[in-house]
Amino acid sequence: MSAHRPTLASVAEAAGVSLSTASLAFAASGPIAEKTRAKVLAAAADLGYRGPNPLGRQLRSGRSGIVGVVIGDQLRRSFRDPVSVQVLDGLASTLGALGLGILLIPGTPPVDGRRVVAPLVETAGMDVAILIWGVHANDPTLDALQRRGVPVVVGEGHPVEGAPLVGIADRAGTAELGRYLLGLGHERFGAITLPFGFTRRSGEVDATGLADWTPTKHRLEGLTDAGITPVICWEAEASLVEHGHAAALAILSPERFPDPSQRPTAIVAQSDLLAAGAILGARELGLRVPEDVSIAGFDGLDLPWLGADVLTTVKQPLAEKGEALGRAVAALLAGEVPGVTILDVELVVGTTTAAPQKF
Repeated sequence: MSAHRPTLASVAEAAGVSLSTASLAFAASGPIAEKTRAKVLAAAADLGYRGPNPLGRQLRSGRSGIVGVVIGDQLRRSFRDPVSVQVLDGLASTLGALGLGILLIPGTPPVDGRRVVAPLVETAGMDVAILIWGVHANDPTLDALQRRGVPVVVGEGHPVEGAPLVGIADRAGTAELGRYLLGLGHERFGAITLPFGFTRRSGEVDATGLADWTPTKHRLEGLTDAGITPVICWEAEASLVEHGHAAALAILSPERFPDPSQRPTAIVAQSDLLAAGAILGARELGLRVPEDVSIAGFDGLDLPWLGADVLTTVKQPLAEKGEALGRAVAALLAGEVPGVTILDVELVVGTTTAAPQKF
């Protein structure tokens, strides 16, 4: 083997082909016979040549090979949520097969109640940006990307003209869950919601208010579609177990409902982690699940640490959503304009819901 670093030209010479033919062999496409490609790759292996410089390839193509994924929240919080991890796993596997890398862009805390655009949104090189958890109304991150001319894929959220959108049928799924609980005989409902907007807060909210964050709004609208108006609606700061626990302590406390007959007999949480926390909170108050209070979630996560409990939930296709986002990126890069993709969800009945007890 030569002491000098091998080049594409030396590979072409060793294989007895032109430089352009050798380049086509590494491009894995184009008008080149498989026999010729094999000869070029064998010569490269003999010389220890690993392929063209990726930076040069990027400069020639005018692309970075990077897809920016705007998380919209702190990474340490996002990676505690299996929903985020599973969606990103499906996305990464799809983009990796296309030779594309991912740049994770975390959210930036608001300043004086206003959203702040993450610096990487303004400066990072990327071929496409994915707003993975949706678009808020008057979203400054979307505005910044559009000013830069970066194509956008939207996960959930408001539709954006010219941008593919990948969502789930969460409104219909929540309505089905609501009708199931009504069919059991429940009349008094509590709701634990995802954040209403980018300002992270926790507390009782008006369930009829307009939620800026679309999954929150869709799932509340699903309860309305089923004919349910919660007697209490509690906004969680994030989709984490501790926030569901705190919400249940507040919703079900004797101080809030001195008369047990007025207490909610069913709690609909907008995520499985919130529902799991609510189960812990209810039992801390001495309530039995599902005998005293039924609790249901949304996501379809595997939660073995709940022991014998099997959560009633609306299962969404998490990895498949990530894959669909990746395919939307591929379509944009190919010059296509994909439309809206809505993935189906499924009601899964577990052991945490039952008919209400009579007082």
